[in-house]
Amino acid sequence: MNQFATTRSVAHGATDMFDLVANVEAYPKFVPMCTGMVVRDRHTVDGKETLLARMTVSYGFLRESFTSRVVLDREELAILVTAIDGPFRKLENSWRFEPEGADRSVIHFGIAYEFKSRTLGLLLGGMFDRAFRKFADAFEARADTVYGR
Repeated sequence: MNQFATTRSVAHGATDMFDLVANVEAYPKFVPMCTGMVVRDRHTVDGKETLLARMTVSYGFLRESFTSRVVLDREELAILVTAIDGPFRKLENSWRFEPEGADRSVIHFGIAYEFKSRTLGLLLGGMFDRAFRKFADAFEARADTVYGR
């Protein structure tokens, strides 16, 4: 299974960063390889907003779509994403945002994934690995654009 985790301090508040990551509809504007995002369902369970979102990723002639359950825990400033269909046997990623003063926060991002088929993993693995490693950078750059530097 492929895994990646990073922790970084950013010049934006934890709530702002939570809101930015929670706004999945905006992902095609800035997330590497994301060419489409449709929220199919949105409901609240135990005070946590839960989305079913279908993401389409493209790279060259390759195009894949998958649906994920996205749990937005505003109280804990945490987001958990779990793929429920598509090319992955397993895909889980998590975000946790810790306040670090009024205008700073520490972001914890982690992802673990495994493709359903070995062939698909060989075809797409390197591409997804590079993209996932750029996610935190993409969100930080987006925050600079949305909230100012």
